[in-house]
Amino acid sequence: MKIRDIPPENRPRERLHRLGPDHLSDSELLAIILQQGTVGENAIDLSNRLIAQHSLDGLSTLSPKELQKIKGIGPAKASQITSIFALAKRCSLKAKEKTPVKTAQDVYEYAKEILGGKDREHILILYLDSKNRINKHETISMGTLNSSLIHPREVFKTAIKENTSAIIITHNHPSGDPSPSKDDREITKELRNAGELLEIQVIDHVIIGKDTYYSFKERNQLG
Repeated sequence: MKIRDIPPENRPRERLHRLGPDHLSDSELLAIILQQGTVGENAIDLSNRLIAQHSLDGLSTLSPKELQKIKGIGPAKASQITSIFALAKRCSLKAKEKTPVKTAQDVYEYAKEILGGKDREHILILYLDSKNRINKHETISMGTLNSSLIHPREVFKTAIKENTSAIIITHNHPSGDPSPSKDDREITKELRNAGELLEIQVIDHVIIGKDTYYSFKERNQLG
C-alpha cells in the first residue's frame, strides 16, 4: 500500500500536525524524515523494517556508507538518516552542557553520546568553565581497537588556549569492559602530573564501556 492510499487522517504527516510528535511511533517519525519508500514498500514499511533489523540506536551508529548497504537505502536516504541522528545528538549534548558536571555519571552520560558504538579507542577531553560546565569537548586521539597513543601537549594545548582551569579525560573501550589497562593507569598518572605543573586540574578520567563506566576519581586512583 502506498502512503497516498492510506486514509489522510492516518498518514504520518497529518497525524503529526493533528496530534503532535509524542503520539507517533518511531516508524512513523522516521517515515516522515525519509518521505518516500522503495518499490513495493512505502515509507512506513521501510521504516518498520529498518528499526526491526537495526533498532534506532543501531541506525544512529551507522555511517552513510554502512547505511547504503541496507536494501532500499541510497545516498539520499543515508544522508537523511545520518543528519537527523547527528542533530539529535547535538541537541542532547547542548542540553547537558548547561548543567554543571558533578559526578562521573554525568561525564558518562555526556561522553557516551560521542563515544558509544565506536570500534576504535577515542580519547575525548572535556574542558570545564569556572562553574564546572562543559565549555568545549575535543577528540585528541584515535587509536587501534585495543590501544590509543596520547601525549600531554595534545591534551593541554586547547586547555591553555581556552584558559581552562580544569579538564576531564574520557575514552572508550570498544570491548565494552571499562576496566583500566596498565597503559590507562600510566597515562592517567602522567596527565595528572602534567596538569599540576600547568596548574590545570585533572578532575577525573572516565572510561566508557557498554552501559557502564570506570571512574578513577570514584576509585580514589587519581593520586
